[in-house]
Amino acid sequence: MSAASCLLTEDQFLCSICLDVFTDPVAIPCGHNFCKTCITQHWDKNVKCQCPNCKKTFNTRPELQVNTFISEMAAQFRQSAQQKAGSRKKAELGKTDAEIQQMIQKRRLKIEEMKRSVELSKKDADREIVAGVQVFSALKESVERSQAELIDTIKEKQRETEKQAEGFIKELEQEISELEKRSSEVKHVRPPSYEGTVVRAVNQLEETLSKQMKKAELKRVQQYAVDVTLDPDTAHPDLILSDDGKQVYDSDETKNLSDNPERFDYCVYVLAKQSFSSGRFYYEVQVKEKTDWDLGVARESINRKGNITASPQNGYWTICLWNENEYKACADTEVSLSLKCRPEKVGVFVDYEEGLVSFYDVDAAALIYSFTGCCFTQKLYPLFSPCNNDDGENSAPLIICPVNHTE
Repeated sequence: MSAASCLLTEDQFLCSICLDVFTDPVAIPCGHNFCKTCITQHWDKNVKCQCPNCKKTFNTRPELQVNTFISEMAAQFRQSAQQKAGSRKKAELGKTDAEIQQMIQKRRLKIEEMKRSVELSKKDADREIVAGVQVFSALKESVERSQAELIDTIKEKQRETEKQAEGFIKELEQEISELEKRSSEVKHVRPPSYEGTVVRAVNQLEETLSKQMKKAELKRVQQYAVDVTLDPDTAHPDLILSDDGKQVYDSDETKNLSDNPERFDYCVYVLAKQSFSSGRFYYEVQVKEKTDWDLGVARESINRKGNITASPQNGYWTICLWNENEYKACADTEVSLSLKCRPEKVGVFVDYEEGLVSFYDVDAAALIYSFTGCCFTQKLYPLFSPCNNDDGENSAPLIICPVNHTE
């Protein structure tokens, strides 16, 4: 028996269900062996009565008998395994005291290293907390300073606006007072035979007052003047822009330029580099010696490819000159404009929040046209079109001029 057990391996004494050495081993009709408890519980849990190894099915549950031979062999194997384990424990106990002390010392050193690591980590965490608090404090102070500076700036602009408005009002009230005084003097010295002269004088006074009011209005919007330059990335390939970005004219020759999404490819338009999404802004453009031009503003999302109909519905708020003397406002329904004289310089004023776009004859200090009740939700860009060259008939450039405030 002892000799036979030496030839057997551990796998031969293991139950394939619990994977441990057999306890009360039983053989089933297919020849496979299991612990009695393991195979019984396996069959209790399953509807079919079959071998877990070969899957052979039995119509009736086989009667289980303990295989005494395998049981004895398993017992001997278990005893042999325990003896080997006991021998390994004795071998461990046989280590010298010096080795044991060395192992203890190593573990103590490991504990000290872990303690030092925890202490260093704590110091690093404390330093990070201090640094974080300092950064947060500095950021908070910076935000508070910026907030205070912003409030001061806004208040200062408001004070300047109020001061300018007070000055305008004072000038107008003084002019009205002088005009009323002159009107009173005319009435008192009017002889009965000079009725026509008085009417002309009154009309002249009214005209003078009207001019003063127009100048005051233009002076008011001119205070919102901004610096505007042309954006070459948006310019139609026929257009020639000056190096400083202040002049544009049509060359009647198409340049070979990249067709980027921002560029107009059919209408001879160009936008400004600057955009505006709040507040008020104003700029002036010289249109002298031109027979055709378009001016105004456009929203950021406008279509820039193909033929374009300029209208507020399509994102354009513009006026134009056609055929040398036809002035029009490009509203959703086109509006013809009757002007007393040809403007040589046009001022464009936008109040974003008010939804207002106004055009002025700068030299005459006269309002040309206003788009009112507009609803702006995107960035607005100043728009310019010198129109086609017409074989030199319309070769003069549009020129963005510095604003000389009306006196």
